[in-house]
Amino acid sequence: MSKQTTKNVREKTVAAAMSLAAAEGWETVTLHAIAAQAKLSLAVLREHFDDKTDILAAYGRGVDRRVLEQTASAGDDTSPPRDRLFDVLMERFEILNEDRNAVCAILRSFRCDPKQAVIGLPHLGRSMVWMLEAAQIETGGIKGALRVAGLTGLYLKTLWVWARDDSADLAATMAALDKNLSRAERWAARIVP
Repeated sequence: MSKQTTKNVREKTVAAAMSLAAAEGWETVTLHAIAAQAKLSLAVLREHFDDKTDILAAYGRGVDRRVLEQTASAGDDTSPPRDRLFDVLMERFEILNEDRNAVCAILRSFRCDPKQAVIGLPHLGRSMVWMLEAAQIETGGIKGALRVAGLTGLYLKTLWVWARDDSADLAATMAALDKNLSRAERWAARIVP
């Protein structure tokens, strides 16, 4: 299979999964239903994805790519790191907003099946590395590991606010993110001199 065909299969699969999640709720979506919606055989789907978590990871990588593309011009930004990170994460929430119904359905499913959330944490951690890199914040070493872990928790806390924020300007999400970043700064100052 050519790279272009592989890319198309992956994109069709992710689009089908998100469409079904929005319409039916993630917990009831099966791999068979995703394959049918994407007009693929189950064998072709298996060639490209291990399971539903793998499909969500592909969606997350797509979100990462779009955030990185949108924030690429910030590469020479001289604003404080906190402001850059705020902008990067708000860009991420705005991109997620395009698939709000599906993402919220997926989040709700984690309440019924928390192991799925745990399985997804490594993927989310890798995404947070990229968000820190986009904000030009160091991710290496012990300090970097602490930043990634802290940002993952901060992001999850803000994500639940975003899921309930139905305002057009995401005002509640912005306020929560700002508050959570301030809190993280205070904790970081105590822990890492």
